[in-house]
Amino acid sequence: MGIVRGICISEKRGTQKHEVSEAKFVSDWGIESDAHAGHWHRQVSLLSLQKIEEFRARGVAVEFGAFGENLIVDGYDFRNLPVGTKFRCNDVLLEMTQIGKECHSHCEIYKVVGDCIMPREGVFAKVLEGGTIKVGDELVIVE
Repeated sequence: MGIVRGICISEKRGTQKHEVSEAKFVSDWGIESDAHAGHWHRQVSLLSLQKIEEFRARGVAVEFGAFGENLIVDGYDFRNLPVGTKFRCNDVLLEMTQIGKECHSHCEIYKVVGDCIMPREGVFAKVLEGGTIKVGDELVIVE
């Protein structure tokens, strides 16, 4: 079981995501008002809280959203789950579609620190069923 510790969106591509207390997830689209939503396989990005904390332990103060992640979840090491894993949070059903990504232009974190964890540790998902997720909600794997 995982707990949603942060939700982040950005209204425009190429800008850092900012925290919101809740978000509406739209089936086959992504998060309402997020610039990365659309009819594709990377509608929502997820990152483990533990990976952010490990990065911070290296002396880098990063806020939620700095890596471009939508959901920060405590309790899962997403990278070690197989593509196709499904997660339920309230009415929302997500299906993991990709682990990591190629970083073409390097985010602001990479430019400052020389490293970014999203290409290695982040995962992506499609929204199969929509609904609302709030910070503090439980995210569970659907068998």
